[in-house]
Amino acid sequence: MAKSAIPYDQRIARALVRPLVNSPVTPNQITILTLLFALSGAAMLANGDPVYANWGAGVFIFSRFLDHFDGELARQKQMTSRLGYYLDYISGSLSYGALFLCLGIGFRDGQLGAWAMALGAAGAFSAVASMFLNLGIDKASDDIDADAGEAIGYPGLAGFELEDGIYILGPITWAGWLEPFFIVAGIGASIYCLWTCWVLINLRRKSQ
Repeated sequence: MAKSAIPYDQRIARALVRPLVNSPVTPNQITILTLLFALSGAAMLANGDPVYANWGAGVFIFSRFLDHFDGELARQKQMTSRLGYYLDYISGSLSYGALFLCLGIGFRDGQLGAWAMALGAAGAFSAVASMFLNLGIDKASDDIDADAGEAIGYPGLAGFELEDGIYILGPITWAGWLEPFFIVAGIGASIYCLWTCWVLINLRRKSQ
């Protein structure tokens, strides 16, 4: 992340990844593993069964924590690359896209009915669209070096990023409040997408 306070979860990942520095493990391998965990967790949430949902939430939040390991390993191994930069963005957008779609599937037979699928689709679209918008923001930002693996990152405050809100997915699911969370997160993803669009437009106006 470029020129911003390092989030707490990233600091933890920085320490935990050190034993891998002298191993054959590569940052891109961790990125792929992260995506597989995220897709597995999302698939469990699509089942609609509370037991599967509990496990799915745990697996998904673990994947989002693991998402910090690839970048930290790349920096410590001096293996930052443009491929890793794009792969990390793709992994993140597919992870959140799958989460929203699978939650929509999981709640389609509940109180939300057809609205669950619509909300899931809107959240998935916003996740993918935000990826392209953030790529545009990175390109338009003078202090972002994609070749060095840098990215704009999420808005943050006091050691926490906006993305860190995903960690409450576990406690909320285990407490039986996943459906309200899905509604709020789906709306929030759309708002975030609009915000990134506004930021990109302003950056391009300034560069003209």
